[in-house]
Amino acid sequence: MTANTASLADRRLPIAADRAGSLFRWNAVLAILHFAQFAAILALSFARNPIVTAPVVSGYLSFDRATSTLVPAQRAILDLPIGPAVAVFFLVSAVAHAALAFPARGWYERRLARGQNPARWMEYAVSSSVMIVVIATLAGVQEIGTLVAIFGVNAAMNLFGWSMEAANEGRERPQWLHYLFGCIAGAVPWIVIGIALLTAATAPGAAAIPGFVIAIFVSLFAFFNVFAINMVLQYRKVGPWRDYLHGERVYMLLSLLAKTALAWQVFAGTLRP
Repeated sequence: MTANTASLADRRLPIAADRAGSLFRWNAVLAILHFAQFAAILALSFARNPIVTAPVVSGYLSFDRATSTLVPAQRAILDLPIGPAVAVFFLVSAVAHAALAFPARGWYERRLARGQNPARWMEYAVSSSVMIVVIATLAGVQEIGTLVAIFGVNAAMNLFGWSMEAANEGRERPQWLHYLFGCIAGAVPWIVIGIALLTAATAPGAAAIPGFVIAIFVSLFAFFNVFAINMVLQYRKVGPWRDYLHGERVYMLLSLLAKTALAWQVFAGTLRP
């Protein structure tokens, strides 16, 4: 048996019953906490009249008959309700944690024993992508094509996390290409949002960008990067991160804190009745 095969066999040993029970409790409690915040944000959103929305538009070229040239034009597509959008990412996380605590518990524990959690990356691909779209709209990004691209590239970043874990199952030395590609994808939405904020700040006669928008940009950018650092610590096997389940709990805690930070900063800045 090769070293790699031996390592893979070790990883497939079942998780100890006490540790599995601890993870069950973590997922059950997190499902409740996320759902409670989903309900709270949704109720607070509709307590404000009118409900807070962000415009979403579609840009296109229109033919100007007077000048016989194509000129930029746009039309409104929808008004994105900010509060319900925030509530959605809590709901996605609540459903994911509830599923891992109950119907998918066995599958979840078998995957963790192999150093993987595909459910995490699937949930993040949806919930964190909704989060980044909310941040983008608050920063003034309105074009629907840009928002769809931001959602898609952020989802791809998280799916690279899944492929990173799958590609490195049983490997003694990590293969970092998946991580690198995920970081490249993950940087794109923040560059777009940064450009939008810089444009707004430097436009002639521009009003000051609201402080809560700057706070959201800085704090959530930091949170998103800590997720990436957590993966590095796992694969470098630094201190307690030698245990894959330690990194799993850190992911859980970071997910709750990041969503909570975004939601209540949005509430303080826009949703408070």
